[in-house]
Amino acid sequence: MQKIYIAGHRGMVGGAIARRLQARKDAGEDLTLITRSHAELDLTNQQAVCDFMQTEKPDVVILAAARVGGIHANNTYPADFIYDNLMIECNVVHQAFAAGCRRLLQLGSSCIYPRAVHQPMREDALLTGVLEPTNEPYAVAKIAGIKLCESYNRQHGTDYRSVMPTNLYGPGDNFHPDNSHVLPALIRRFHQAAQAGDEVVTIWGSGKPRREFLHVDDMAEASLFVLDLDRATYDANTEPMLSHINVGCGTDVSIMELAQMVADVTGFRGRIANDLSKPDGTMRKLMDVSRLADMGWRARVELQTGLQETYDWFVGNQDAMRR
Repeated sequence: MQKIYIAGHRGMVGGAIARRLQARKDAGEDLTLITRSHAELDLTNQQAVCDFMQTEKPDVVILAAARVGGIHANNTYPADFIYDNLMIECNVVHQAFAAGCRRLLQLGSSCIYPRAVHQPMREDALLTGVLEPTNEPYAVAKIAGIKLCESYNRQHGTDYRSVMPTNLYGPGDNFHPDNSHVLPALIRRFHQAAQAGDEVVTIWGSGKPRREFLHVDDMAEASLFVLDLDRATYDANTEPMLSHINVGCGTDVSIMELAQMVADVTGFRGRIANDLSKPDGTMRKLMDVSRLADMGWRARVELQTGLQETYDWFVGNQDAMRR
């Protein structure tokens, strides 16, 4: 029997990973899935995490828990973003090790890479330049998570791996008007405008920045693919000081193109305007996913299909989200 602790199982990605692992269990794999809500276990509390790990002693830990948000949230709560994410990573990784857990997978973010970096972004671009100022505290915390795993592997011989997803979306996303990422924020805004019969929807910035979007189900599949790789294969495709793996679809769209796609899905027929007083952020963020492709994994969900599915979920869950 293998005991797997999924930290962040109520989040979009953690939930998708939990569903896949549950399907494996239902199909006959001898798994015990361990979860705790934030109310049950505060991952920023060192003693609480220590007690939990010593009691449960998981064989595998999947660290999908994090404080996340878009440009507005990162700009408004920089101290919360760096503190909470550092504490979560330090507590979970160290206490997993102290409890004898040798295998761990942590999920990071594409914002770890410098603002002015060659596109698409390769794993070896890490720490080669200045970070994007709008999300630097969060990025620093996620970089620390990578180096934390690398350091435990070097010193203690553990098998702690890191995957760096591009922008994620899908059912279960955060559609909060202030703290959501760009795609769910656009879905909410265009849906409300379509329902109200508004003639104009204004989007932040010029609309020229380009972003890559990966469906959460693809991310869950990729995460378990990397976790399941045998140690020799994983080590052959990584390095002790460059152990993380990019996860993306390999294509991007401009924010204006994305807004037009969302307008179509939501039924908005008005005009799209730009608020040039708002920041664009990094002009392009496209992941180089050749390393993962060489190992045998590629994304499958097309953006148009994923957008429709996400919008349908949003419409069907508005009452629950309001509560």
